[in-house]
Amino acid sequence: MAQHSSSGYHQRTLPADLSAPVFVNHWRSRALIIGVVFSVLGIILGFLAGDGWNHFLRAWLLGFMISFGFCCGGMCLLMTQYLSGGKWGLLIRRPLEAMTRTLPLVFLYFLPVGIFGMSFGKLYLWAQYPDAENALRDHLITHEQAHAIIWKKPMLNPTSFWIVSLFIFASWAFYTFFLNRWSLQRDADSEPRVRYWQVKFENLSGFGVLFYTITLTAGAIYWVMSLDPTWYSTVYGFQFLVGQAYGVLALVILTLIGLSKAEPIKTVLRVTEQHDLGKLCLAFVMLNIYLAFAAFLIIWSGNSPEEIPWYLDRIRGNWGVVATLDFVFHWLLPFTLLLSRDLKRIKGRLAVCCCIMIFARCWDMWWLIEPNFKDAARNLHFSIGILEYAVVPVALISFWMAYYFSQLKTRPLVATNDPHVAEILEPEHAHA
Repeated sequence: MAQHSSSGYHQRTLPADLSAPVFVNHWRSRALIIGVVFSVLGIILGFLAGDGWNHFLRAWLLGFMISFGFCCGGMCLLMTQYLSGGKWGLLIRRPLEAMTRTLPLVFLYFLPVGIFGMSFGKLYLWAQYPDAENALRDHLITHEQAHAIIWKKPMLNPTSFWIVSLFIFASWAFYTFFLNRWSLQRDADSEPRVRYWQVKFENLSGFGVLFYTITLTAGAIYWVMSLDPTWYSTVYGFQFLVGQAYGVLALVILTLIGLSKAEPIKTVLRVTEQHDLGKLCLAFVMLNIYLAFAAFLIIWSGNSPEEIPWYLDRIRGNWGVVATLDFVFHWLLPFTLLLSRDLKRIKGRLAVCCCIMIFARCWDMWWLIEPNFKDAARNLHFSIGILEYAVVPVALISFWMAYYFSQLKTRPLVATNDPHVAEILEPEHAHA
């Protein structure tokens, strides 16, 4: 693997076997076991809760959104890397491609949200009461909710929901297919043809990032924001976009640190690139809190009666504690930790920080979803149903992780036909 050059440097070479190490199978087995155990617990809690499985479906939505964020957020970050270049992209390319190939499972996660969420599941108010005027007369919803449903009816209806959602998944499948297909074709190319492949991926990714931003915004509106039909935010899609990158970077760094215990990642993951990925995490931590606080500040200072209640539902009562912890987990802890140069260069410490970031992403999604429902808004009560938020998402994420690990095994972990390969194999101290 390493050779001594005449200058005394250790010149590294890629191992002959670039496939994922055997212990990835153990990761997959553990994820499957956790998924099965928590699935059984979730079903038991669904029977015990006595709330018509409402909390179970809400928890399923939470698990779907987190898994979707890893999958499609990985696709967007992959396209962003093709546009920006850099050695760090060579390291994370194959893990990101593996994330994108989990899209079929994410689509299966979505189906219960669409099928049951608009029928007896009572997820989406605008689907539960298509005739808002009659619902208002029967005192089932408030005047503000009825007004919002009436005016947003052209968009918030089951037909539009399914057409837009299916179009979104089909378009993402298109980009996933070509990003993965061309990556293999590039490695199989007998000639480097650096400029050819660079332009090819840039042409696909340039419009792809813009298109993903638009479709992600539509998906976030239908799947999460429309849980409360009275509220809207023009920055909502960008918050999801940055939040996805926040979580995906943490997961891909954890993956690389785990894989670095064996070849080939042991050879290619230098401290220099690990440090760069840590700095990129810090950038997204700051951008994430900037967007969240900017949206809050604008709405709060405007004091609009249509927008303020959304925040009141999330900061009053016990939700104030949840919101405070969200700030601590999501920004204060990772920001403080990632300021340290040593932490970004020590695998164990960086791994702990990434675990905090992933947990914070899950916590934040819960804070976004649950207060939309009348029985939880402004007053969080502990109940059996609430326990499903700690069980069902873990089951869905565990099955997604098992599928992700399976996809890691299907391709070499290093893209060989890339101009950065030689550069990343240079001696570490050459860039000190």
